[in-house]
Amino acid sequence: VIARVEFEKSEVSYLNAKEELASAKNNLQLIRTGAVSSSKSSNTIIRSTIDGMILQIPIKIGNSVIASNNFNDGTTIASVADMAEIIFEGKIDETDVAKLYIDMPVELTIGAVNNEKFDAVLEQISPKGTLDGGAVKFDIKAKVKLKEGQSIRAGYSANADIVLEKRDSVYSLKESYLTFKEDSVFVNVLKKGGDKQEFEERAIKTGLSDGINVEILEGLKPDEKVKAGVKKDKKK
Repeated sequence: VIARVEFEKSEVSYLNAKEELASAKNNLQLIRTGAVSSSKSSNTIIRSTIDGMILQIPIKIGNSVIASNNFNDGTTIASVADMAEIIFEGKIDETDVAKLYIDMPVELTIGAVNNEKFDAVLEQISPKGTLDGGAVKFDIKAKVKLKEGQSIRAGYSANADIVLEKRDSVYSLKESYLTFKEDSVFVNVLKKGGDKQEFEERAIKTGLSDGINVEILEGLKPDEKVKAGVKKDKKK
């Protein structure tokens, strides 16, 4: 047996706790679904599925929005991107696409960012080409590897340099010193001995070329002297 006053205090405490529990459940449901089932009106909170920067808000206050379903993509209310995950999108000519492979290193040059290069890795090569300006080109995508302190804005225009082959510490010669005859390469080498400068034509084997310098594989030693060759033979 308790006094009526004590009973009423306990009853009030119980009702308050019940209201707090119901309020907590409503808040949890609001966070999970964006609406409270017990309410006639909905208080919708839309949360991004990723952390990132808002790039665009295509709607304004008062515009109607619809949810996505099987027949409609829904209304885009914001574009959000993780600016640490930047993708380069470009095109490459059909004559060069066969030389590319996934995970190939790419070097990017951005016109708006002076005196700075950005490393990237080739992630995707389109299996189908499209006609662009009278030539067939293939879409490629490369993931940019930002270094500490580097940042890029979305929408920049950029050019990609892809190193197909590379040589270090090799013997090379300027292409202007070479003579090309059909499928062979020759160089004019200074003969040793004698009072006059006499040159002999010698066939050599070349390797990688960047259009200016050519790698010499066989037929010429580093201490031998050569003179400029003649222009390439043109096939009729």
